[in-house]
Amino acid sequence: MSMLERVRELSDEVSGRALETERARSVPTDLARKIGATGAFRLFVPESLGGAEVDPMTACEVVEEISRADGSTGWTAMILNTTVFSCWLQPSVTRAMLEEDPELGIAGIFSPIGRTEPAGDGAVRLSGRFPFNSGSPHASWFCQGALVASADGQREWQFLFVPRRDVTILDTWYAAGLRGTASHDVTIDGALVPRERMARPMVDKAPHDEPHFRWSFFSLLGALMSGVPLGIARRSLDELVALAKTKSRTGDEPLAAEQAVQLDVAQCEASLRAARSSVMESISRAWETSLAGDEVTGEEKLAIRLSVSNAMRCGIEVVDTALRLAGGGALYDDSPLQRCWRDLHAARNHIFFSNNQAANTGRVLLGQPSDESQL
Repeated sequence: MSMLERVRELSDEVSGRALETERARSVPTDLARKIGATGAFRLFVPESLGGAEVDPMTACEVVEEISRADGSTGWTAMILNTTVFSCWLQPSVTRAMLEEDPELGIAGIFSPIGRTEPAGDGAVRLSGRFPFNSGSPHASWFCQGALVASADGQREWQFLFVPRRDVTILDTWYAAGLRGTASHDVTIDGALVPRERMARPMVDKAPHDEPHFRWSFFSLLGALMSGVPLGIARRSLDELVALAKTKSRTGDEPLAAEQAVQLDVAQCEASLRAARSSVMESISRAWETSLAGDEVTGEEKLAIRLSVSNAMRCGIEVVDTALRLAGGGALYDDSPLQRCWRDLHAARNHIFFSNNQAANTGRVLLGQPSDESQL
C-alpha cells in the first residue's frame, strides 16, 4: 500500500473527529499516533533512518489529503515534518533520536529567539520561551532556533534539538483558527545541547545523498506547506457544491440553479485546479533536477515559491467565496465551511506566506536587490 493510500484510509476518521480535535485544541493522541504510524510525520526522512522517503509531489498530496479532511490535523502533520531537519545532524545521532518513538514527530520554531550559554566542548545551554509549537503534544523532540557563538566569535543561526523531557508545554493556544493544532508556547530552562545536536539546514549540506537534500530549506518547506491551502480550499469548495444542491435562498430553486453561484463555483474550481497544477509542475521539475544528481536551480526555487504563494492566495479566495455563498447556516460550529475559512486565514498568517516573503520573489523577478537564500 502506498503512503497516500495509507493516509486516505484515515481520512474519514480525521474528518469525523474534526470537532473533537477543535474542542480539545489538539489532535487526539490516538489519532495522531495512527497518522504518525503511516510515516506522515517523516515524509522526507530517508528510509535508512526510519522515514518514509517519499518524493515532494507525494508529500504535498499527503498533507493535502489530511488538510482536506481537517485543516488543524493537516497543519499538525505538516509541522511535525520538522523531523526532516534532524537529517542535517550526523546519521547516527538522527537515528538514535527518531528510534525513541517512531509514531511521533519533531515540533518547534525556527526563529532564533533562544538564549544560549557556552557549556564546554562546543555544547551550549539553551533557554527561552518559544511560541507556536504546533503539534507539541505529539513531539518526542523539539527543534528551536537560537544564535550560537562559533569558533571565531560570530553568532550563527542554529537549530537546536532538545528532548521532550527538557521542554515545558504551556497551555496557551486559544486561537481563532487552526484551533486543533495545540500550537502552544513552550519553555526551556538551561537544557544542555551538545554540538552534535545543532544544525544549520538553511546554509549547510545534509550528510545524505538522497535527492531531497539537493533542495533548499525553503523549497522543502514549500512542498510540504503547499498541501495545506490546497486541501482546505478543496474541502471548502466540495462542501459548498454539496450544500448548493439542497439549500435555497428563495424557497424555490436551490443555490445550484442560480447563475451567480454557478459562475463563482466555476471560477473557484478553475483557479484551484490551476493553482494545484502550478504547485505540482514546479516541484516536479525541481525533483527531476535533483534526481539527475544536480542542485535545484535558482529558477526552480523561485517557481516553487511563486506557486506555493499562489496556492495560498487562491485558497483564501475559495474559502471566502464558499462561506459567502453558503449563508448564515455555515456559521455554526458543526459546519466544515466556517472551520475551513478560519483555519486557512490562520495559516495565511504564517511568516512563510507573509508579504515580505512574497515581495522578495517580486524583487528577484524585477532584478532588484533580493535575498535569494530565502528561496
